[in-house]
Amino acid sequence: MDYRFLKSGTDIRGYASDLGGNKIELTDEAVEDIISAFVVWYINKFDKDPEGLKIALGHDSRITADRICKAAKSALKKSGVTVLDCGLASTPAMFMTTVDLKTDAAIEITASHHPFDRNGIKIFLPSGGLEGRDVSEILELASDGICVSDVAEGKVVTSHYMNDYAARLRNLIISGVGKEEPLRGLKIVVDAGNGVGGFYANEVLKPLGTDTTGSRFLEPDGMFPNHIPNPEDKTAMKSICEAVIQNNADLGIIFDTDVDRAGCVGPDGEEINRNRLIALAAYIASGGKKDQTIVTDSVTSDGLKDFIENTLGGKHYRYRRGYKNVIDKAIELCNKGIECPLAIETSGHAALKENYFLDDGAYLATKIVIEVAKGTEIHKLLSTMKMPMDEREFRLNITESDFKSYGDNVIKELEKFMSGKPDYKIADDNREGIRVSGSDGWFLLRLSVHDPVMPLNFESDTAVGIDKMIEDLKPFFARFSGLSLPEGIK
Repeated sequence: MDYRFLKSGTDIRGYASDLGGNKIELTDEAVEDIISAFVVWYINKFDKDPEGLKIALGHDSRITADRICKAAKSALKKSGVTVLDCGLASTPAMFMTTVDLKTDAAIEITASHHPFDRNGIKIFLPSGGLEGRDVSEILELASDGICVSDVAEGKVVTSHYMNDYAARLRNLIISGVGKEEPLRGLKIVVDAGNGVGGFYANEVLKPLGTDTTGSRFLEPDGMFPNHIPNPEDKTAMKSICEAVIQNNADLGIIFDTDVDRAGCVGPDGEEINRNRLIALAAYIASGGKKDQTIVTDSVTSDGLKDFIENTLGGKHYRYRRGYKNVIDKAIELCNKGIECPLAIETSGHAALKENYFLDDGAYLATKIVIEVAKGTEIHKLLSTMKMPMDEREFRLNITESDFKSYGDNVIKELEKFMSGKPDYKIADDNREGIRVSGSDGWFLLRLSVHDPVMPLNFESDTAVGIDKMIEDLKPFFARFSGLSLPEGIK
């Protein structure tokens, strides 16, 4: 069986249930082969004895979690590994087992915000998540049927690490605020979207005196019956905004399925997401210090750049889309002696240097809760950030088979095209695609990391700015027969 098609960036993902009408890709056999191959890959890379390995295993709330975990445990046991079975757990908590429990690796069964019929495998080492090339090597080994042989069977030990993880967050709030019951008198509502994040309301906030009445969808349900557990989803954000207003809450928090992302809502019911969330995280991570470099993805606003550089006195480093890309870049800058306390993507993946550069939604939420408890009026703080009047995204499909080369050529040609336009200026910090600014706003054209798609983002401070930029671009896009243009761009 060739499993290489299951690679999804730095994760392994596929259909795990046929309830949605799709053929099951993550079968028991596939899971066992992949997990067995991971053990082989690990012992080869680090020259370890498999019988001495300790690997933590956890899962999100998906309907296929139990089946896949059973297959994973079987493969790990056959490989001689000691398995710490953490049960229902967040993805960041699984990484933290490598820190607190000194595990050699950790595996989370999750497909993040994807539909209920999908699932996946995410693997951590003590150094962090696997790189894409590591995943490719593991899937190649799995495709060849490589596994550990001639070892004594390992064992499974039940672990309640999520209790320790929740206690760590509680202690962070206590020390950050300086009180034993630091959240008494505050009302905070949580929307877990029936994912893993319900623990945050029940095991972190409530014990510290918080009134969490009005929190939504805290019970795990792998069918996600209420809304997609995704802070980028409009229905999901509407839900937490409503919860804040209806319950007169001081703060609303929303998580994705496995809690590596978060968004929040201020007491005025206005969402703090994407650029506003980055601004808030940058304020917290900078800690009042100047010249701190904040690494973000490329699709961030001019208003955010102004907030980071002029309000906070920091430096904004726009990089490529993909949370692993921004994290790796921040680590690289730190290794060069550049102070970089935060790497964050507009999707809500936020990784703080002080927390192992781990993208942890609950950790970010905790830092925000501390600010609220200390009296910071975050909605007023963010009111100083300039917001665009209009913003849109279009997706241009590439119909050519070699889509990467085709997309790269489109970007090169667009650079030439815009160089001849005196009303526009090509950004001097293009690190992904091409970003161009004009008197009416800016646009960014880039190539999707994995798919034959070119996302085209616009932002403008005027009501007609985006329409004007689109009209200026139409003659250019008409030259490319290999682009399937959406309505509004043709």
